[in-house]
Amino acid sequence: MRIIQLRNATIVIHSGPHHILVDPMLATKDALPALRLFDGKRLRNPTVELPQSAGAVLDEVTHCLITHCQKGHFDHLDRAGARWLRERQVPVICTPHDSEHLRQLGLNVLPLADGHAQPQPFLGGAIRTVRCRHGRGLVGAAMEHGVGYFIELPGEPSLYLSGDTVLTDDVRAFVRAHQPQVCVVPAGGARFDLGGEIIMGVDEVIELTRIAQGTVVANHMEAISHCPVTREQLREAASRDGVRVVAPADGETVTVLGDRDALRA
Repeated sequence: MRIIQLRNATIVIHSGPHHILVDPMLATKDALPALRLFDGKRLRNPTVELPQSAGAVLDEVTHCLITHCQKGHFDHLDRAGARWLRERQVPVICTPHDSEHLRQLGLNVLPLADGHAQPQPFLGGAIRTVRCRHGRGLVGAAMEHGVGYFIELPGEPSLYLSGDTVLTDDVRAFVRAHQPQVCVVPAGGARFDLGGEIIMGVDEVIELTRIAQGTVVANHMEAISHCPVTREQLREAASRDGVRVVAPADGETVTVLGDRDALRA
């Protein structure tokens, strides 16, 4: 299995003939609104361009997975991403909750069945959804929580895409019970002007890495203005704690061969 980090939460998973795009934010730098208004910067998003290799990577895409896309979550599906999917009519796998919204965008929608935790057929293997908690308290109550996905494909490491979530008891229990060989998790510590983190930050990623026996790949960093955690900060924290986290740069490929076994290219 190869995982190509494009930008933020946008990745492409390569498995045999299948090339699965996840949460496409394809806008050019500064094309989208700021997400922090009172920090004195008001940086527009995304804060960086897609890597130069993005066009060639996207040309190979055969399917798309959306973890969440409503209530203004343009960092997981923006207008450019929707237009790209619509023009190519790429099959888009999503939850029933998001299906009508995506159909209204003119996308080729293949919704999963209702119900969490039940495996469903997916590209010759199986997929199931895992509940997310996109923040806590009042901020969390206003968020679109979406789902993570647990994917098992023939001859490939099992893969948990956590979606946008803080580290909850549900996530801890799921990882302990299923021990995915690969976990892809958000690590940017995103927060708005008010309230706490709405995705995992350094401490929660390190805690999850202690729970997980497989490879932990961290993304959702250095691309959106409300995500303060950098890759270098995460690597330094992991080194201090004696754990290993893979934090690929935009455009970088991670090849996963097995538990705790990842090669970066």
